[in-house]
Amino acid sequence: MYYLLFYKTVENYVQRRAPYRDQHLAYATAAQKRGELLMGGALSDPVDGALLLFKGESAELAESFARNDPYVKAGLITEWRVRPWTVVIGG
Repeated sequence: MYYLLFYKTVENYVQRRAPYRDQHLAYATAAQKRGELLMGGALSDPVDGALLLFKGESAELAESFARNDPYVKAGLITEWRVRPWTVVIGG
């Protein structure tokens, strides 16, 4: 099953994330290497959120990622939610 993790970011997110970016990218890369995180990135124009795609047995995988993400812990994410995604084409 696929799960989408939606992030809403603080104002000036791009500038404010700099001190935590290396930690966040290392954390995300580890999840990708485990086969849990398939893709992720910031939304643009405007940069007001991000979207991460997970594959796993339950939503807990993406929820756990969010709870432990350095960006979330640093307060750069104002809100997050996970939704199951039924893939019809591709995947």
